[in-house]
Amino acid sequence: MIHSGSIGLRARHEGDVQVLQSELYDDIVTRSRADSRPWQPISPGSTHSPYAIHEPSDTAALFSVLELPAQELAGEALLWGIDVHNRTAHLGIALRPGFRGRNLATDVVRALCDYGFGVRGLQRLQIETLSDNLPMIRAATRAGFTVEGTLRRSAWVYGAFADEIILGLLDGEWEPQP
Repeated sequence: MIHSGSIGLRARHEGDVQVLQSELYDDIVTRSRADSRPWQPISPGSTHSPYAIHEPSDTAALFSVLELPAQELAGEALLWGIDVHNRTAHLGIALRPGFRGRNLATDVVRALCDYGFGVRGLQRLQIETLSDNLPMIRAATRAGFTVEGTLRRSAWVYGAFADEIILGLLDGEWEPQP
């Protein structure tokens, strides 16, 4: 398990899938804000669920987030679009509603940075988030990310276009937490 502050990242377990599907995916408005692909209904237990357990991949690393010390499932975290040639990846997190507002997001971002830079040897991590997602922007900047730009009206979000903010962090800028 990868630890940072009050959270741990571990491989997804079968028991996590239904909880994440129900609380994160089936909330259509929230999911539409978190994923650029259009929401589609997915039956519980489907292998098409974004939370389904798959074999390890060179292009994505999927984790369940646990709040410590109770080890209660708090959400998901992932590195996606991993490019082993350019040593880059995109970072994403989603916390269950009951775990939002508890200052876990910065620890999750830091743990993903530990994994990306320390374990995978990446040289750049990037976050794309909606410009009004202030909790994610704050968590990322606390973890050392820099706002690099705005993609104007680049996301179709539940009936309207929205701006996205791009944040980046390079391995030389990363300061691991003790």
